[in-house]
Amino acid sequence: MASCAAAAEEEEGSAAVPSREARLCWPPPLLPSVSEEPGEAAPLPQQYPSRLGAMTKGDMVELYCDALLRGCEAENAGDAMSKYLLEKLKMKENNWLGIWKANPELFFVSSEDLIIPSAGILVEVTWKPPQSSSSQLKASVSVAEPFSSNIANMPRELVDNILEDLDHCVPLLEVYPVEGQDSAVFEIAQALEVVRFFYDFIWRDWDAGESCETYSALVEERINLWCDIQNGTIPAPVGHRFKKHLEKYKILRLELIQYQSNIEEEPTEEEVVECWKKYYELVMLCGLLKIWEDLRLRAHGPLTPRILRRRKGYRDDGKTVTHTVAKTMTAEMVKGFSMDTPLQHHENLNVALENCYSGDTVVVFPGEYKAVNLSMLTEDIIIKGTGKPEETMIVSEPTHDSFVVSKAQDIKLMHLTLVQQGTVDGIVVVESGHLTLANCVLRCEGTGVCVLTGASLTVTDSEITGAQGAGVELYPGSTAILEGNKIHHCNNIRTSETSHRSLGGINIKVVPVPKLKMKNNHIFSNSGHGVTILQPTETPTAAEGIVEFTASGDAEEDALSKLIQDLCLEMNTNTLDDIKDIAVIHS
Repeated sequence: MASCAAAAEEEEGSAAVPSREARLCWPPPLLPSVSEEPGEAAPLPQQYPSRLGAMTKGDMVELYCDALLRGCEAENAGDAMSKYLLEKLKMKENNWLGIWKANPELFFVSSEDLIIPSAGILVEVTWKPPQSSSSQLKASVSVAEPFSSNIANMPRELVDNILEDLDHCVPLLEVYPVEGQDSAVFEIAQALEVVRFFYDFIWRDWDAGESCETYSALVEERINLWCDIQNGTIPAPVGHRFKKHLEKYKILRLELIQYQSNIEEEPTEEEVVECWKKYYELVMLCGLLKIWEDLRLRAHGPLTPRILRRRKGYRDDGKTVTHTVAKTMTAEMVKGFSMDTPLQHHENLNVALENCYSGDTVVVFPGEYKAVNLSMLTEDIIIKGTGKPEETMIVSEPTHDSFVVSKAQDIKLMHLTLVQQGTVDGIVVVESGHLTLANCVLRCEGTGVCVLTGASLTVTDSEITGAQGAGVELYPGSTAILEGNKIHHCNNIRTSETSHRSLGGINIKVVPVPKLKMKNNHIFSNSGHGVTILQPTETPTAAEGIVEFTASGDAEEDALSKLIQDLCLEMNTNTLDDIKDIAVIHS
């Protein structure tokens, strides 16, 4: 087997890639069954399971910031990770077995229809220390017996040819040790996972100029962000959006590097323009990711606070104005107002909101409207439709992250239908103060109504449907009164982060305890529980995992009653039709 000592000095992209003729078209032709053709690949053995998901936020911060990075500057973080991994690798003198998870494009000419993220091959790993500490860590590998792959009809000859072209050297982070080996291999598996996570989620190429203290703070914040996405503190759609942008950034960066490396001699004008286009797209994504991190991505989007508009308060003369909004105004439409009511008419809801002072009322006549100023509500006003809620529809702007966001002291929305399209944040987010929804219909596309710490919400005679997360989400220290509402068909789009939680209709996070009063609500057809109470794992409870309360025993009823009492949770004459009405989940 060829040694990796020389190859480790080269960049990852410098390894030879098999010719187009040497690779397969996808899907490959089916091979005969095992009984007819012994050369068919056997199933892959199990790899060591991930342990990071079981670690607490504090344990992860201690591991990366204190044990591994130890206050080093960002430009030395890669060396710190390599040193940690090398120490573990030295524990194993003999060869060991692992699964090489390679890019499918190495094996298949057309991989557009592939439904697998990688082509897995069982290999025997031989590792030798690199010639210098700056070398990329690579491993010498050979196909292990029996020949095994996650692609049953993968030709053995093709794999041998590709490894030969690669000089039998592959990036060490692409190798996943299999279970059943000695403790040294187990330690290597855990170390590889720790280093992979660092490069997948913590490391950014723009970190190079960060000082020791600043970089440690950045690492801790990114770990907090990852944990909040994993445990559902950040709703799944928002977490997915962040991950999508991060992955897009990495792909675009590689594309730009590849494009530049393919330019021969003096670039043409077209190539220069294309380089600048890719570069500026990369800069824009980098800036967005920095905003999300520096200003702390949380449940209602990338900025905290989202509302930067100053509150105007009441007019100096103390007068209030009624703003009417309609595409066309007639004399018949103003008959309902008293003769001394100051009126201002607007064809645009956005303009009406811009002209509001505290104490004003916005009357919206039937029709369909859009208003980005709904995401910056600071004044104590009333916004109400005329007639039935379905006659007055306000639709979100798909190009904006948020729809209705309020930090007014006391604001009311009445007789309206809110339709969320394209935005991912909560359809209504109460940052601070108090918001009332009366006789409204909320058709969610992203998350539902979010009430942040210290804010309060009152919802009466309304309908909330279609949220990807919970219909109503109460953050620690918030207050809500729900009366006469229908909350249904929420959390029906499941994700890997939240599928085990099944948040359903109402989600309550309890430290510090929020206050919730419910009366005459109908909660039904939600994917999961009617009401979910999230408790931290550190909080002492009678049981671990998901605790479901039904009428099966007095002890469970007493426990639920005690928890409801502690939460200041009042539930009177509500109808919960979901299979698991109330559950306590440890976060």
